[in-house]
Amino acid sequence: MKLSQSHISDFNKKSDEELKNQFDFLATTLDKKNIDTESVVKNLSNFQVAIPSWALGAGGTRFGRFSFYGEPASLSQKLEDVGLLHALTQTAGAISLHIPWDVPEDYNAIKEQAASLSLKFDAVNSNTFQDQSGSRESYKHGSLCNTSKEVREQAIAHNQEVIKIGERLGSKSLTVWLADGANFPGQNNFQTALANTESSLKSIYKTLPDDWKMFIEYKPYEPNFYSTVIQDWGTSFMLANACGDKAYTLVDLGHHLPNTNIEQIVSTLMYKGKLGGFHFNDSKYGDDDITVGSIKPYALFLIFNELVYGMQNNPQNPELSWMIDASHNIKDPLEDLIQSLEAIQEAYAKALLVDQSKLKEAQFAHDVVACQEILQNAYRTDVRPLIAQARKVAGGAIDPLAMYRALNLRDTLIEERGKHTIATGL
Repeated sequence: MKLSQSHISDFNKKSDEELKNQFDFLATTLDKKNIDTESVVKNLSNFQVAIPSWALGAGGTRFGRFSFYGEPASLSQKLEDVGLLHALTQTAGAISLHIPWDVPEDYNAIKEQAASLSLKFDAVNSNTFQDQSGSRESYKHGSLCNTSKEVREQAIAHNQEVIKIGERLGSKSLTVWLADGANFPGQNNFQTALANTESSLKSIYKTLPDDWKMFIEYKPYEPNFYSTVIQDWGTSFMLANACGDKAYTLVDLGHHLPNTNIEQIVSTLMYKGKLGGFHFNDSKYGDDDITVGSIKPYALFLIFNELVYGMQNNPQNPELSWMIDASHNIKDPLEDLIQSLEAIQEAYAKALLVDQSKLKEAQFAHDVVACQEILQNAYRTDVRPLIAQARKVAGGAIDPLAMYRALNLRDTLIEERGKHTIATGL
């Protein structure tokens, strides 16, 4: 299904006056603080977050998966779902595919459908953390790090094939996440595993098109609980440097040990020009992959404060790629993604309100109290009218979640697809 602009305009009429009152009040308040409200709204309108194809169905746990009715059973239906999200929010203008789950049968048809929904293809993601049907070699003991040359070559070839698929779709980047590691001491030689991984990544990098980027993700644990080959940002940074100028570190908010200072990692990588992209989610205990901003919204704001500073002061760092990477075990996936997009926009908007000049003055004066007040005053501001105005200006719904529910869009999807469709890739 596809939402028309008239659907959205008609729904917005119910909230137009209320939004105008809220926005005008906030804009007047911000103007007194010399904040350019129009610039903030423009930045929010232009900010786009890619939706991963695997997040459009119900997630699962180690013990089970409870399907959500009306899930997209094909790549075309996944595009439909992202099209709905983008029509409602005007923030989800790209989809990130995971291969081999999302190989198009008809490339032209898929590209035409994406264009009709105003969607672009973001980073393509390889999968060497599972054995695929018909594979000659197994990744049970690792892929790019494996002691077996045949296994490494199979994993390299897969990544190279993913690049070719991405080229045909118009994507410009490859994301590599490895599950490679060990569960027991002595299982792997750390240096051999790292050397094999570096060599394998260099082989993939050599086939990267000139205008592409390679994002190297990291994770401290899971599925290997004793060691992971690319376990932290430093290892990813080192491997990206070894590969070349087109290789960057990708930061996933869930891929850190508890209490890690992620905003400092972000700042360091941007200073070195090596932050390539972001995977948004939230966590309570570990890599929980839950709704963005549902657990640690202030931490997300602090991260965005460093991102905004870096985007303004680190021209050596490329334009960043943004993507949600979450799992919706009991929620309607589309409702969860709407909530995540809202939380991302909220953190971004609040970071745009930080007076960086005053903050720097307070830092140089060692006025710790003033530093805290500057950050927290921005964080405590209710920026939702700015976000709603940005959506409205871009042609989206003032309240996307309310519209999604008012139109009973999940029921429509169930009617079209049935109750027992299952999204691939989970």
